[in-house]
Amino acid sequence: MRRLSRQRAAPVPAGDAALRRREEPKPRAVRWNLTLVWFMRVMSLLWIAKGLSFWALIVGAGYGPSFEEKGLGFQTTIVYFAVVDPIAAVGLWLTSAWGGVLWLLAIMSQLILWFFFPNLVPGNLVTAIVYGGFISAYLILSWLAARDEDA
Repeated sequence: MRRLSRQRAAPVPAGDAALRRREEPKPRAVRWNLTLVWFMRVMSLLWIAKGLSFWALIVGAGYGPSFEEKGLGFQTTIVYFAVVDPIAAVGLWLTSAWGGVLWLLAIMSQLILWFFFPNLVPGNLVTAIVYGGFISAYLILSWLAARDEDA
């Protein structure tokens, strides 16, 4: 054992400068597929909370007039989003294609209903801009993830 500890490493010849200098690690490229998965998971959590808020309106967990006292158009809209939003959230969490499509359907239907029937769907311009940003981010991340898979 003592003989092994006394042995020295062989000196590197002067001509092998490449062995002397350390290679610097290359910066890690952004993995767009993983970024898309995380985006979909965050949106899933937001949309499950949004769906639960619509269910809270249905069961009466809030202030103001009860769900039964509201108009039929309002009730229909609330029930639609109470069903579609949690299903879209599950699809987003599973990172499935149908989840993304259903989420886009849910978000676009809310924007369209808010624009044409502002009394039925609560919202404002800030909400519309944020939802537009979510849609843009999803489409851009999907495109970048697909481009990475092709490369």
